[in-house]
Amino acid sequence: MKAMILAAGLGNRMRPLTDHTPKPLLCAANKPLIEYHLENLQRAGIQEVIINLAYLGEKIRTHLGSGERWNLHIDYSQEPEPLETGGAILQALDLLGGETFLLINGDVWCDLEFSELAQRELPADKSGHLLLVPNPVFHPTGDFAMDESGVLLDDPQKIHPQRFTFAGISLLKPALVSGYPDKREKFPLVETFRHAIARQQLSGQIHRGYWSDVGTPERLQQLEHYLSP
Repeated sequence: MKAMILAAGLGNRMRPLTDHTPKPLLCAANKPLIEYHLENLQRAGIQEVIINLAYLGEKIRTHLGSGERWNLHIDYSQEPEPLETGGAILQALDLLGGETFLLINGDVWCDLEFSELAQRELPADKSGHLLLVPNPVFHPTGDFAMDESGVLLDDPQKIHPQRFTFAGISLLKPALVSGYPDKREKFPLVETFRHAIARQQLSGQIHRGYWSDVGTPERLQQLEHYLSP
């Protein structure tokens, strides 16, 4: 199995910290956020990683190199400008190949071991499996509804009682993006999720451990406090 880390964002909400440093290289407990992912992938036995680059991407490439420090092989998908999450995967399809892959947002932190997802096999009728978390204070209505069997539901009015927030970590089949009828050079991945949910092709699981969308300096400080002895 391969993994892809999304690392091309501008990090506008993290400014001024991201004026000269791409968000995946911001440190928590003296370690760049993206290195936590690489270590987790290595523990899971995943050896091939694709990282998309745009804003300050050369700093990420220079810092991580070929990935040999983690016994990984890193390929980079260079974007002329941030292509959003769906466009990023579309551009990287040749690198990803045809098998199910693990997708990780470069700016989240989670105590889940990726091996738990890497060992999961997606059924033939499912195109993705999403890690969800209880809704944080800053996102009280969540992203997706889920039934008791773990199938994600279409809930445009946000009235379903079982709604959760997408953790930015998922198992996906490349066909989720390659077969999306409205794919284009630049588009958000959530469009493909909605398309698949309407066809009952997405499943999910709830993670109740520590998770952080490190989207603001305050959340980075909270993570620093959590990780510091």
